[in-house]
Amino acid sequence: MGPLKILLSLLLAFLTLARNLPAQSASPTLFAQSAVKILERDFPKTNASFLLLDASAGILLAHHWKDYEKPIPLGSLVKPFTALAYASAHNFKYPKLECKGKAGACWQDRPHGTLDLTSAISVSCNAYFRQLAQSVSAEQIAQVAHDFHIESPGENSESQTFAGLGDRWQISPLRMAQAYVELQRRKDHPGVSEILQGMRQSALRGTGISVGHHLTHTKALVKTGTAPCTHIPWAPADGFTLVLLPADAPEIVLLVREHSVTGAAAAELVGKLLRQMEQ
Repeated sequence: MGPLKILLSLLLAFLTLARNLPAQSASPTLFAQSAVKILERDFPKTNASFLLLDASAGILLAHHWKDYEKPIPLGSLVKPFTALAYASAHNFKYPKLECKGKAGACWQDRPHGTLDLTSAISVSCNAYFRQLAQSVSAEQIAQVAHDFHIESPGENSESQTFAGLGDRWQISPLRMAQAYVELQRRKDHPGVSEILQGMRQSALRGTGISVGHHLTHTKALVKTGTAPCTHIPWAPADGFTLVLLPADAPEIVLLVREHSVTGAAAAELVGKLLRQMEQ
């Protein structure tokens, strides 16, 4: 092959690669700029941390979070990725499973009843995901973790780890937020729409209802989580709330950690901040 043909081949390969790269935002949207200003103004007054990302490119726009690249337990934020690991091995069909409440090791004392995947995501049902995770292997989890560029829990992990319980599965907060950006990008892939619909329902009547309650003109996608505290001062647990907004065509991803509360309680703080952004 002559030098000209080699050069043309390299140019063609470069153009092909460029077409397949995700589009990068030229600059943050007006909504994202507003979010940055409000978060930087109000967050120093709170006992919480945040990461704000551009939802189209996964670029970090602002943060108030020490060591945001250090892996930590993120609780139920892992549940969508466990769901995808199950779906990939079961023809992308999710089961209906029964929650017996406290008797089934759920966070809620009273039973959630029979749930499908969408409802289980909405209420972040531990019992549903503990049962689902029993049919998921460490290899399947590792593959999904690789696909979404998040840390894997390891080969010897148990089903409760896959359900987001305990502290064995530790993920960088930044990587987790970017994984949700990728999840939204794959909205038309098999098994994803049920998860996103569950996040939409979470804001309307699930564990993220405090977010939806504060928004008057905008719909949101919400996932909450509660995990062991890993920073000083120590508390039994911290609450996490992740929001993609607006729901139909997200412009921002906001991940918040509030000290010594549950994920559902952290959603109240997030809802108040998002209401200011919306206005």
